[in-house]
Amino acid sequence: QVQLVESGGGLVQPGGSLRLSCAASGSFFRINTMGWYRQAPGKQRELVATITWGGTTNYADSVTGRFTISRDNAKNTVFLQMNSLKPEDTAVYYCNAAALSTALRPYDSWGQGTQVTVSS
Repeated sequence: QVQLVESGGGLVQPGGSLRLSCAASGSFFRINTMGWYRQAPGKQRELVATITWGGTTNYADSVTGRFTISRDNAKNTVFLQMNSLKPEDTAVYYCNAAALSTALRPYDSWGQGTQVTVSS
């Protein structure tokens, strides 16, 4: 199983920046896709950005041009650089990993979430 630990959330003013990190550990063959999702109060969890093992990225329209996802495959870590933050970016951000077990079975893992609050 993959254990995911997120860090980097906090309170920031509109227009500011934050960088989230998510480190994966445990026993697995490989993590294929890593991503960030977010859930605001009263709303469903939504995709923010994903990145494949090979580096192909995908972004929600609402964050394109402002957020950048990257990963370090050697350290099994994914990052989310968030710039030009808006109040509507306020949410709990969750890290996700689509991995292959040592038996080559696919499964999903989620982190515990980190709060991002954008407010003046």
